[in-house]
Amino acid sequence: MHKTLGPATPIAPEIDFNDFMAVDIRAGTIVRAAEFPEARHPSLRLWIDFGPQIGERKSIARVTEHYTPGDLECRQILAVVNFPPRQIGPARSEVLVLGFADENDAIRLAKPDYAVPNGTRLT
Repeated sequence: MHKTLGPATPIAPEIDFNDFMAVDIRAGTIVRAAEFPEARHPSLRLWIDFGPQIGERKSIARVTEHYTPGDLECRQILAVVNFPPRQIGPARSEVLVLGFADENDAIRLAKPDYAVPNGTRLT
């Protein structure tokens, strides 16, 4: 897992706009969440609906400091949908759910201000 990047992290090197557009960030709704005890670090397994074009994808997220499975069901979030899947214990994480580290390095999920259709791309 990546070390979280809090507010003291220096700005990343400048990139071209096309590099940014190559990262496909979409809105999706968590339809199911469960504890994932097989992970090395406390994590939750998420099933996320990205609409009819992309469908449902799974993710393993280290978000247990601020969320329980019940907190996350029906919550809309943002995720990268075009990274290759990663094997985490016995499960495959198919998307990278996005969030921000708080002052204790615990993740707060990124989400749209207002509901948008599942599968809507960040532009």
